[in-house]
Amino acid sequence: MSARQKAQATWGGRFSAGPAELMLRFGESVSFDHRLWAQDIRGSQAHATMLAQVGILTKRERDAILRGLNAIAKEIVAGKFKWSRELEDVHMNIESALTKRVPAAAKLHTARSRNDQVATDVRLWIKDQCDAADAALVSLLKTLVKLAAANADVILPGYTHLQRAQPVSAAHHLLAYAEMFGRDRTRLAAAKASANWCPLGSGAIAGTTLPIRRELTAKLLGFVDAKGRPQVTTNSMDAVADRDPATEFCFAAALCGVHLSRLAEDMVLWSSAEFGFARMPDEFSTGSSLMPQKRNPDSMELLRGKAARFQASLTHLLTLTKGLPLTYNRDLQDDKPPLFDAADQLILSVAVADATLAGTKFHRARCLAAASDPALLATDLADWLVRKGMPFRHAHHAVGRLVALAEKSGVPLDKVSDAAALTADKAFTKGWREVFSLQRGFAARENTGMPGPKAVAREIARWQKSLR
Repeated sequence: MSARQKAQATWGGRFSAGPAELMLRFGESVSFDHRLWAQDIRGSQAHATMLAQVGILTKRERDAILRGLNAIAKEIVAGKFKWSRELEDVHMNIESALTKRVPAAAKLHTARSRNDQVATDVRLWIKDQCDAADAALVSLLKTLVKLAAANADVILPGYTHLQRAQPVSAAHHLLAYAEMFGRDRTRLAAAKASANWCPLGSGAIAGTTLPIRRELTAKLLGFVDAKGRPQVTTNSMDAVADRDPATEFCFAAALCGVHLSRLAEDMVLWSSAEFGFARMPDEFSTGSSLMPQKRNPDSMELLRGKAARFQASLTHLLTLTKGLPLTYNRDLQDDKPPLFDAADQLILSVAVADATLAGTKFHRARCLAAASDPALLATDLADWLVRKGMPFRHAHHAVGRLVALAEKSGVPLDKVSDAAALTADKAFTKGWREVFSLQRGFAARENTGMPGPKAVAREIARWQKSLR
């Protein structure tokens, strides 16, 4: 075989020799972008349909191409398709196999480039992954809300600076994470909307002179707005260079990972002997190879670790694109590994959080004992003074002096004697100890967004309705 015959099949016409073996190993992407096969076949089917509409393919050629693509899809699903590194990527592997079966497939690459082809594939893939991640988040939210409803009467300390601050309900604490994951759904929806513009037809950089119908292709592939109107990219250079949808997906994943990590940290603390507020299910805990008594919250610790992985994917894409001139550069081939990893790990991580919470039990007595520390109602005592007409800043100092007296005397805040309380401030007259009632404190917190029982019940009902 001559050197010219060995030239690369896709672009080798102007070369006298094919790429070196080392370059093949370095430059191939099929080892990871084969995951785009379903989207690539969808894109080719839509493109073939459009080419037939404008007369570049006959109906017979179109039908043969569509049958051939369907047959290849079945082989891939069955694990019988042979991926070739020499053909570089998913696009040329599928096109080469198709052309061997259907000679008319040599026309399929008319009016498209691998540049707009991969941009289309990735956008289709992102839309699919946004749907899958959203479904996982909906399941997690349902579990969170169910756990909150089952533990609406469990009271535990809320913390600031990891120091006991004020009492809250377990339900109110859990619903804080529902808010976070709800915002994550919004960000995923935004990433999907960003990806929902069809770049096919942009070619390598400047489109084509052929009479293609980009709107038809967009509609066939589902790149449509809420009214079913096709959405096509409006600048061919931006269309092939843009990696915003992938970056936006990775940002959504990274921030969701932060939320999962914060939830995980609370679970790690709550399940420790020092806190003892909750117990994770055995199925998502592990033991020690040395210490028989250990019960480790490994699923939550791994979730904390995944947060770094999501952020690495986002940083990878931001750094990859930060200095690239327009339009396509081969650097962009490396956008897919971090994107794929972010999607895989996000969906898996959300599922693990979901399953762990589904089996979590609260230790009610332990939670109540910790929340019954009267110091947690010190702010309520300051509010009591405010109701008597004292400016809050003065009330804050008065209660602070009372706290100092309690610490010096070695007694709980509500056990300071009346005489000692009056030395802290003359406003501590009869009735100040009535503040130290958890029931009273929660009943006074029924405003929107607060942890009162009625307010929390309203939030649980709102979430349950929104997740139906």
